[in-house]
Amino acid sequence: MKRMTKFAGSLVFLSLTAAAMPASAAKIGVTMSAFDDNFLTVVRNSMKSHAASQKDVSVQFEDAQNDIGKQLSQVQNFIAQKVDAIVVNVVDTEVTPKISKMASAAGIPLVYVNRLPADRVLPAKVAFVGSNELESGTLQMKEVCRLMGGKGNIVVMMGDLSNQAARQRTKDVEDVIATPACKGIKIVEKQTAKWSRTEGRDLVMNWLSAGVKFDAVVSNNDEMALGAIQALKAAKRNNVIVAGVDATRDALTAMKNGELKVTVFQNGAGQGRGAIDVALKLSKGEKVPAMNYIPFELVTPANLKNYEARN
Repeated sequence: MKRMTKFAGSLVFLSLTAAAMPASAAKIGVTMSAFDDNFLTVVRNSMKSHAASQKDVSVQFEDAQNDIGKQLSQVQNFIAQKVDAIVVNVVDTEVTPKISKMASAAGIPLVYVNRLPADRVLPAKVAFVGSNELESGTLQMKEVCRLMGGKGNIVVMMGDLSNQAARQRTKDVEDVIATPACKGIKIVEKQTAKWSRTEGRDLVMNWLSAGVKFDAVVSNNDEMALGAIQALKAAKRNNVIVAGVDATRDALTAMKNGELKVTVFQNGAGQGRGAIDVALKLSKGEKVPAMNYIPFELVTPANLKNYEARN
C-alpha cells in the first residue's frame, strides 16, 4: 500500500510539474530592410513591444542595411534555425517570389510587412500585412490638387524604385492629375531621392538652381518632403506646397510649424502588431487572409491633433 501511495504521489508531482512548465516558446525571425529608417523604426518597435506582451514569444531582429543579398542570407539563417515564423520587410519587392519559395520549401510561415510582395499569388502560409498603396498617393494628390485649385506645376520626389510603394504612389499622383478636376496640373520634374531626407534636400536644391518653376513638391514619403522643406527654407521659397506620406513625428512637427501642408497617416504601429499576430496564427496552423490591409488616412493641419501621438 505504501508503494502505491508513493507511486500515486509521484504521478501527482509529475502532472503538477508538467502544468507548471511553459508551453514551447514561439520564435519569430524578423529581417528589416533598414534599421535607420524613421517610419520602419515605428514598425519594428511595435513588433518588439507587441511580441513582449505575448506569452512565450521571442523575436530575433536583423538589419539588412538595404542589401538584398544580406537579407536573403538572413532568411536562410532563420530557416536553418527552424524558427516558427519569419517576418520580412523586404529590401527589393521584386525578390519576394524567391523568398516565398525558400520559406515554403522549409514549411515555415512567412509574413511580409509594410512593403507589398511582387508574388502574383501568395503561397499557402504566406501573408502580407500593410496598407493599400492605391490609397496613399491618391489621398495625398487629391488634397494637393484642392490646395492648388486644380492648376499649376509640381515636382515629384520618388522613393527607391526597387520598392513597389514608390512606383505605386507615383502612379497614384499621375492618375489624380489625369482627372478632370486636376488636369490643369503638370509634372515638370520627377526623380528619385531614395526615401532620404538628405537626398530630398539635394534634389530640390538642384531643381531650384536649375531654375525649375514649381508650385508644389509631392513626395513619396515624409523624409524626402522634410529635405525639400530644408532646401526651400534656404532659398526663402515659403509659398511652395509640400506634401509627404507616413505622418512621422518629424513630419507632424513640420506641419505644426506650417511647413508641411499634407501627409498621409500610415499606421506603422498597427502594421507591426498585425505582422506579429498573423505570424503567430500561421505558426499555430490557423487560417488567415493572404492580404491584411490597414487603411491610410489623410492628415492636414485641420485634423493634425488626432495624429500627433499615433506614430
